[in-house]
Amino acid sequence: MSIVHEQNRRAWDATARRGRRFTQAATERELAAPLKFLDACGWLGPSVRGLRVLCLGAGGGRQSALFAAAGAIVSVVDISGEMLALDEQVARRHGLEVRTIKSSMDDLSRLEADEFDLVWQPVSTCYVPRVVRVYREVARVLCAGGVYVSQHKQPASLQADVAPSGGGYLLREPYYRDDPLPPVSGSLHREHGTLEYLHRWEELVGGLCRAGFVIEDLVEPLHAEASAENGSFADRSRYLPPYVRIKARRVGASRPAQVPVKTVWVP
Repeated sequence: MSIVHEQNRRAWDATARRGRRFTQAATERELAAPLKFLDACGWLGPSVRGLRVLCLGAGGGRQSALFAAAGAIVSVVDISGEMLALDEQVARRHGLEVRTIKSSMDDLSRLEADEFDLVWQPVSTCYVPRVVRVYREVARVLCAGGVYVSQHKQPASLQADVAPSGGGYLLREPYYRDDPLPPVSGSLHREHGTLEYLHRWEELVGGLCRAGFVIEDLVEPLHAEASAENGSFADRSRYLPPYVRIKARRVGASRPAQVPVKTVWVP
């Protein structure tokens, strides 16, 4: 395991032990209507029952439980054993079946080729130096026509100050860089103790296409509020949308997937 992976593993183990952000388990209300809370865009269709789903970089007791509650066959990969323990606890509590695998998101060698119909990845690619390595691993384990939904931190959001300056938020970090971002403390946009990397748009989008995916949709989840307090997460999101969510479909693999294709007719 690399130095980067080891530091991020330790940081997320500590986060899980302390019950910080992103370690809140799926609630009873969410488990009663899992797709409503998982798939606000409606990208997955009315049902995921029977689909083979990989929740990637997604430990913490939420995504895996929601997919299992929706009837999917669920595996979850995370570098943190403590985060995976939360998934196991939630699964036991609600009588759900979830397979947990401790590994980095850019090394899925323990998984078979064409093993999944859907790969679901919340914000996590910022913790690896090369996002294209993640894409290539996902392409290998995802079958033909399979869907890959991934969410990423916007590059400009990682460049900018957390606190406002004058009328907005200044860009401080260079766009072209290979080294990790400077450490932070008390930020709502980055995680304390982790090593994070800025991935450029040509890597996030172009790299996905070059790895064998066709992009079907892209959204920027809305976190901005016009009346938000100056300097708050919602205020900063007025200037810099923090995340981007991408729906992509695997082409050129060998085994067809079961995730429906949504066709849009343009006159």
